[in-house]
Order: sequence, then C-alpha cells, then structure tokens
Amino acid sequence: MIPYAAKTHQGLKRGKNEDNFAVEPTMGLWVVADGVGGHSNGEVASKIACEVIVDQVSAGLTLSDSIAHAHKEVLAEIRARNAESNMGTTVVALQLNESRYEIAWVGDSRAYLFDGKLTQLTKDHSAVNELLDRGVITPDKVAGHPQRHALSRSLGVSDLNQSQASTLTGTLAEGQQLLLCTDGLTDELSDSMILRELQSNQNPEKQVQSLLDSALAQGGSDNLTIVVVGGPLYKPAVAKPGADLEVTQDLGEPSSLAVPRKAGYLRYIWLPLLVVALIAVTIWG
Repeated sequence: MIPYAAKTHQGLKRGKNEDNFAVEPTMGLWVVADGVGGHSNGEVASKIACEVIVDQVSAGLTLSDSIAHAHKEVLAEIRARNAESNMGTTVVALQLNESRYEIAWVGDSRAYLFDGKLTQLTKDHSAVNELLDRGVITPDKVAGHPQRHALSRSLGVSDLNQSQASTLTGTLAEGQQLLLCTDGLTDELSDSMILRELQSNQNPEKQVQSLLDSALAQGGSDNLTIVVVGGPLYKPAVAKPGADLEVTQDLGEPSSLAVPRKAGYLRYIWLPLLVVALIAVTIWG
C-alpha cells in the first residue's frame, strides 16, 4: 500500500477547526476540505463534503460527479436548518489507481507535486486569481491583495453559487509525492518554505509534522490540514569518475589492481634501457 500521512490542526488563533479530511488508501482516495471562513457551520459543510465524496466514489462515480453530489448535500443541510446557515466549503480530492492519478478541486485548497522540486498542480478558484488571469494585477500583488481569500467557487453557500470542479490527471512516478492542503498552510508558508520542509524529511509522517510545526511557528492564523501521499524521494548514489588507473576498494584501501601512473611508466621503460646498455658495451668493449 502506498505510504501517506495526514494531519489537521485548529491553528493558534481560531476558536474551532472547520477543516476536515478523509483517507481511504484501499480505495486510493484522499480528500481535504476547508469550511468556508466566516460562514457558520463551516465544519459541518466540510465534513459532509468528505463523507459524500467517499460514499459516491465507493459507488463508482467520478471525482467531479462526487463533488457535485457533495454540493447538493450541503445545500440540503442548509435547507434543513431553515437557511439559518449559509455554510460552505472548499475541497481538493485525489484518486490514485496504480501510478495514474486524478485530482479534482473547488476553491483554494491545493494540490502540489513534489519530485525534488515543488509544482503547484491546482489553480485557485478565487477572485484574486481571476484578476491575475485577466492581467489586472501582477503575481507580486497576489499575496497582499485584500480579496485573496474571496472564493469564486465553493460547495454549498447557495443554489446560485458556482461549484463546478476542475480536474487534472497525471502519472505518479517512483519517488514522487503529492501534497494536498488547505490555505492554512499556504498562507503561512511560501512555496520555497514548503519545498525545504519536504526536502529535509525522509517520509510522509515526518514531512507532514514538519510542515505543521513550521506553519504554527509562522503564526498558525488559520485551521490547517496537510496530506502527503507517496514514498520519500529516492536519490541514487552516483559514482564519481576516478583518476586514470586509480581504483579504490570500499574501505579506501589501495586495490591490488591499482597501478600508480609513475610506477607504471617505470615498469615499461626499463627493458629498452637495458638493451641499449648491452649494445653500448659490445661496441665499446
């Protein structure tokens, strides 16, 4: 079974944790959901999303169709509460079948590929990202933009809400890993900081814990959830080319095959010198 690790944390400044996650490794399924901040019962919406997606994928539906069902179930829960809550949630889900994977998402919870470098696979469904796409703002303005947390898509909230999932597929090669997370991680840690923590640790459990600790050390201003799927990065040892005719054994002892360049040179010139000397003796003798 493919190795993985997952953790969620309330953070240091929130009164409750509105994040939820689901892990079903036997199904090759991992789901992360972030209850929409500022909306009551966000933790209910995120829990519904995780449970419904697992149920629907188990029944044979695609990730995108399962997410659509989750949206309907969150809306149904809102109606059952007499519209006293406009709960909502983001979601990012991973389905892995052998080496092939599919990722589906709504909102700004993200998926990354780690293979020695870090690549963001998902594209945030956010107002600020739409401004970026239209060229209204430049990339350096995104982090500090006042609308950076305004979502253009999410599950729940209302019937008029845009909830269509985006999807992507790929192949997970040996040694590669996939990271799923809520914005509680990416708000605190830059991509370069996330990369450093993934590179510095050797298995998913240590990677997830290190990312969590680093985000909390940076302030932990939001709930955060982190899932890492896949084994540690394999780095094969590469032998360095040695000097000519210099061969060493594993422990550094000179090998019986080693022939120092100078000694080898003398070995091959002594015979011609002896022949010349004998001829000279004959002539002058």
